Amino acid sequence: MRLNEITYNNATPVDGYGHGFFRIGGQVHEGSILTSAEGTIGWGGYSDMDPLLALSEIVDVLLIGTGAELTHIPADLRHALETAGIGVEIMNSPAACRTYNVLLSEGRRIALALIPT
Repeated sequence: MRLNEITYNNATPVDGYGHGFFRIGGQVHEGSILTSAEGTIGWGGYSDMDPLLALSEIVDVLLIGTGAELTHIPADLRHALETAGIGVEIMNSPAACRTYNVLLSEGRRIALALIPT
């Protein structure tokens, strides 16, 4: 089997996650976070829409990790993101981390908002 090294052009992948934290580019972040090509910041959860909406110029899709279990996001949040032209994909946080890394390695314009498990 031939293995290829993965390169991430303009953003940092998720290195790991555990109960209450995420590790992005070797740095541990506790609590909810938002990460994209612009960097990683703390995120206030579903009611903190402004940093998500600010992504409209730099991303096509926002992956939202809803914690340990897949849950629905508030309808007003989904509507605001779609109105801003941001595609939204909802999944549990571990799946969102894995999907983000794959799409990032493909050079896609994506961001990741995560609620810890």
